[in-house]
Amino acid sequence: MTTTTSTKTNRRWGRFALHYLEMIIAMFVGMFALGMLQSAVGLGLSYDEQPEPAYLAMAFNMSVGMAVWMRIRGHSWASTLEMGAAMFVPIVPLFPMLWLGLIDGDVLMMVSHVAMFPLMLAAMLRRLDEYAACH
Repeated sequence: MTTTTSTKTNRRWGRFALHYLEMIIAMFVGMFALGMLQSAVGLGLSYDEQPEPAYLAMAFNMSVGMAVWMRIRGHSWASTLEMGAAMFVPIVPLFPMLWLGLIDGDVLMMVSHVAMFPLMLAAMLRRLDEYAACH
């Protein structure tokens, strides 16, 4: 009986980990695909000259990639929007630091990208049953 419970638990966490990996892949696909499209039509932004709009555009692109994949996988709009919010939330404390000259655009990008991953994980843990289920 313990083996069956342990197997089910392992399988559940395996699905959760796979889904986390899928979210990261979808995020990068959105970032690169929509970023290339923006550049192709002349809407590319410079992170050195315009870090705020460049970051917001990139966060939007990553959110779109994840949202498309989440909706394909049958996730609710609430969880989809929470996952997208994880792309934008790191900016709340960083933009004022940028404006005050405490950090530059490179630090903004690095810190916000590093912060996204635990925020995505937190959003997924908040709805553990949804993310650990079969879709």
